[in-house]
Amino acid sequence: MMNDWIDLLLSPYYHNSFFYIILEITAVSFTIFSVFFVQKNNAWGYPIGIISTIIYSYLTFKSSLYGNFILNLYYTLMSFYGWYAWRYKKEKDRKIPITFCNKKDYFYTSILFIFTCIFSMIVYFFYGKLQSNFDWMDILTTGIYFSGMYQMAMKKVENWIFWIVGNGISVPIYFFKGFVLTGILFIILVILAVVGFIIWKKKALNKIVS
Repeated sequence: MMNDWIDLLLSPYYHNSFFYIILEITAVSFTIFSVFFVQKNNAWGYPIGIISTIIYSYLTFKSSLYGNFILNLYYTLMSFYGWYAWRYKKEKDRKIPITFCNKKDYFYTSILFIFTCIFSMIVYFFYGKLQSNFDWMDILTTGIYFSGMYQMAMKKVENWIFWIVGNGISVPIYFFKGFVLTGILFIILVILAVVGFIIWKKKALNKIVS
């Protein structure tokens, strides 16, 4: 029985090249390290994450996950911005504090979410790939992740909620596309996002009290 499950999990890799497998393992590893650094409010989470998002940009494009391809390109650009914002403002003694979203933040996030979903739909239609429920799920998670990345750069506690929801939805998508290691990664990321939310919420509440 156990061997059957192992064969099922490894079967997508029987037809993949060693190069693809190494790329996915590298991306998975760097993603986990990136999340750990972000949890600790450490700017090194961004450069480490950039390596992962560049690799996933390539892998998702080759697998026709165009929503996630766009998403990883966005991750890369926003990571450069987040890295600059966190490090620059820290050096100028204007370190961005961890805070909760206000009405203005929710408004901008909503606009970004809607625009991203519409843009992703256009890309899918252009490539003639909007044919299954997984394509629609990819579009939804793209909007969720765009919003979460924006809020993370602004150090908003609620960014972790987007990661919890988006990562949970992404698990079956990656398993279906044959990225078994990435599917397992996203299960781990759901747990890490929950921990991140608890840590950041505590820090934000402590600032309010003080």
